[in-house]
Amino acid sequence: MTTPGKTALIVGATGVVGQACLRHFASLPGWRAIGVARRPITPPPGAEALQLDLQDSAACAAALASRDDITHVVYAAVYEQPGGLVGGWRDQDQMRTNLQMLRNVVEPLDRPGGALRHVTIMQGGKAYGVHIHPEIAVPARERWPRDAHENFYWLQEDFLRERQAKASTSTGWHFTIMRPRIVFGDAMGSHMNPIPAIGVYAWLRHEQGLPLSYPGGPARVNQAIDADLIAQACAWAAEAPNARNETFNLENGDVFVWQNVWPAIADALGMPVGEPEPQSLGATVPGQQKAWERIVDKYQLAAPRELAAFIGQGATYADFQMNHGKTGPLPPVIMSSVKIRQAGFAACMDTEDMFRKWFGQLQQRRLLPTPAEARA
Repeated sequence: MTTPGKTALIVGATGVVGQACLRHFASLPGWRAIGVARRPITPPPGAEALQLDLQDSAACAAALASRDDITHVVYAAVYEQPGGLVGGWRDQDQMRTNLQMLRNVVEPLDRPGGALRHVTIMQGGKAYGVHIHPEIAVPARERWPRDAHENFYWLQEDFLRERQAKASTSTGWHFTIMRPRIVFGDAMGSHMNPIPAIGVYAWLRHEQGLPLSYPGGPARVNQAIDADLIAQACAWAAEAPNARNETFNLENGDVFVWQNVWPAIADALGMPVGEPEPQSLGATVPGQQKAWERIVDKYQLAAPRELAAFIGQGATYADFQMNHGKTGPLPPVIMSSVKIRQAGFAACMDTEDMFRKWFGQLQQRRLLPTPAEARA
């Protein structure tokens, strides 16, 4: 049973993970939820909004240093250089920026008399070097030694461990590190959410009278995680003693192959499946601004007319996850989720159902046309 007096600061509230976390915490009895973002946001029912530039240390101190109500932080913000997705993941400036952003949130809250109890941060498959190694051992486990490559994950984790060891708050605080696999949700403009970009690609083809052909490279056994499932895990970790100072892999509970789930995606969008047509979505979709405007007008969508505001760098991210330009066979990327299940969080979701869910959400919000409109 939850107790009163808990306030969750959801940092990065416009991203695919942050948006789901803000919705979820706002729905929980006994919790207040505050969403932090650099640009103005309209929070979901029951939540509050705080506009804050995380790279501005003075602004963060002014906004947070006097707060005595924030007990929990879910840090889901990430800085990606414009146009630098994937390639920028090993950039030193990008790493330092991501470290400083986390420091700018935690340091003002971790002070004598402060209320901070728990911080959750996000890592992911890159902790095991999936972005640089041609193959990783299967399944990847949290107890493995740290993979020997530079990563802002390590900078943020080391900061939290060192800071927590000498915590300034009167009661001390704990942290949890989540390592989700490929994340899917309904956030618009996210750099690492392929759902809107796939939806736009589908409708560009529809308007040309073309079937929905799989654009990616060779097959690979992989894992996904529903953004709402991450939110549930973060709420569990916020209070579970078994989650204190622990790292957890997180995924839906099954595996998927893009080519095998593609018919379900096509069906959710109301389109027939075509023969595979390898192509770069990152090189083709962002340039279709005029075509997207015609779709928005024709179907009277509520989606942004500015294509980039809808898909972010999601098309480039889709290329990476769909193995564009690679040759097969490709080894599987599997992370064990036994640890978090043994610790007490056992929620799961069928990945095919997840894809149907998120495309359905975009259709319900009139961000994409419906299957009925596709088949008309």
